[in-house]
Amino acid sequence: MTDLELYERVRQKDKEALEILYDRYERILYAFVLQLTKDRDLAEEAMQEVFIKLWRGGGVYDESKGKFRSWLFTMSRHVAIDLIRKRKPDLQLDESYAEAIPSDSPSVEKEVEWQEERAQIETAMATLPAEQQQVVRLMYFQGLSQQKIADACGIPLGTVKGRIRLALRQLRKQLSHEFIGKEVEQ
Repeated sequence: MTDLELYERVRQKDKEALEILYDRYERILYAFVLQLTKDRDLAEEAMQEVFIKLWRGGGVYDESKGKFRSWLFTMSRHVAIDLIRKRKPDLQLDESYAEAIPSDSPSVEKEVEWQEERAQIETAMATLPAEQQQVVRLMYFQGLSQQKIADACGIPLGTVKGRIRLALRQLRKQLSHEFIGKEVEQ
């Protein structure tokens, strides 16, 4: 079931639809809000407020303005900022993070999508054997050549190439399944 279909069911007071949306977004929204607030209690309270607001119809999603998940993240950001200002008026927001995600610009959507994709990549990477994770990280995240990886790890160049090939095959399989699943939801 798509996010939009679930949202429409929530508007009709379908508790099961709310539970599905909560399960779908709980972890990533919590991480997002926690990064902004730097306070677990505040992040938990923000999460409750967001889903109560969603249930009560406080804030209406408009499909023509972007994806549902971007709207949900934007609403979460606003709720978190409001809670910070109410509970801790003397506390300063992490301005670098707050500025990196402006509230009403298209970059909010891009930031949300990047965070989701990054989480999916990290999850997929975690399923790889440690040796494959190491060579992929060295090559793609640190920019080392295959020869430099072989020298740094003390393994033959052919082994590095084989590990990268196997890792990429596994990642491609997992991520194509993840991303196809996400596209079907929307």
